[in-house]
Amino acid sequence: MKILVLNAGSSSQKSCLYEIADEAFPTQALQPLWEGKINWTQDRGVAEIEVKTATGATLQKSIAGDSPQAHLTYMLNTLNHDATKVINQLSEIDVVGHRIVHGGEDYRDSVVITEDVKKAIAHLSNLAPEHNPAALSGIEAVENILKGVTQIAVFDTGFHATLPDAAAIYPGPYQWVEQGIRRYGFHGISHQYCSQRAAQILGRNVASERLITCHLGNGCSLAAIKNGRSIDTTMGFTPVEGLMMGSRSGSVDPGILIYLLRYCNYSVERLDEILNKASGLKGISGVSSDMREVREAMSTTYAQGNSRAHLAWDIYVHRLRSGIGAMLASLGGLDALVFTAGVGEHSPQIRQAACEAFGFLGLKLDLEKNEHQPVDEDIATPDSAVRVLVIHTQEDWAIAGQCWQQLKCNYKV
Repeated sequence: MKILVLNAGSSSQKSCLYEIADEAFPTQALQPLWEGKINWTQDRGVAEIEVKTATGATLQKSIAGDSPQAHLTYMLNTLNHDATKVINQLSEIDVVGHRIVHGGEDYRDSVVITEDVKKAIAHLSNLAPEHNPAALSGIEAVENILKGVTQIAVFDTGFHATLPDAAAIYPGPYQWVEQGIRRYGFHGISHQYCSQRAAQILGRNVASERLITCHLGNGCSLAAIKNGRSIDTTMGFTPVEGLMMGSRSGSVDPGILIYLLRYCNYSVERLDEILNKASGLKGISGVSSDMREVREAMSTTYAQGNSRAHLAWDIYVHRLRSGIGAMLASLGGLDALVFTAGVGEHSPQIRQAACEAFGFLGLKLDLEKNEHQPVDEDIATPDSAVRVLVIHTQEDWAIAGQCWQQLKCNYKV
């Protein structure tokens, strides 16, 4: 079975092609046959396309024009043309899976995409304006390029559908509940994958574990996972709530927003821009939304370094520790702490800073293992009461798994 996965962002489109045997889904992720990525400039006037294959072939090309569908068509055509060719015809693709950030209350499991599903994704775009429209564009492009192919929507909110009401419902008027205003949570595909992979690494049953998964990338969220189910998470009604992020504020006092609207002549549009694109590491440091650049700006000592970069670091660590503490309270204990995504996987300093606060649990980090670029590895000391894992998140592989299951169950492939 050949499965194409599309993962749309606000200014990028990632894609990969897997080939999976029909008989049994592998227990560990396979290497894609082909991977492609499109990066757009702000005006979408130029697309930077990068392609690589499992055999080492690569392609890099800049394409002018403002048609994302044309750019996606070009990228997908590299699947069966020139040096990056891995299949003879695009019609060999059996199914296309899409990461959909927001599925609302109605879409908790992966589904075959129909006109009704597309309408729902469009309707929920006001809750995920940077992602749902881009995913919908990808769905429509595939309809034109691969006419008639089955497409599957896999929802980032789905894994958090098990949140108890006490964690999911905000303490506003009950009318909010009736309006669908509740905590949905995000990064669910990543959190679910990492919980399952953690159980594999530890040789345990995920249904018996208490885990906190830390998805720390440009967007950041935590999840408390008990018996394989999400019972608490930091992101909420939208992906803005929770931890300090690259350019998003995370949680702030709502009274601040009322103050800015009432006394500082802020518009709703300006607030949205500030909370999503001019806050977090970027807003505090004045340097960058990238943790690596913030660390560089900190330099060697507080006196020599950029003081705002130091402050950004301190706030980030404080909020991360506070969030882990909240998830710990929901779980009533902890078997393993998991770090994943760009910062979680590649910043030993963040992992160490987070873990230092939880020595009272008997958590002991192996500092040498932590420094040596661990991948899918336990980096706690042998006598630590809590395991600490670094896991390379593989959302695309998890989406491929959902597609495989859908086709096996619905079409008896």
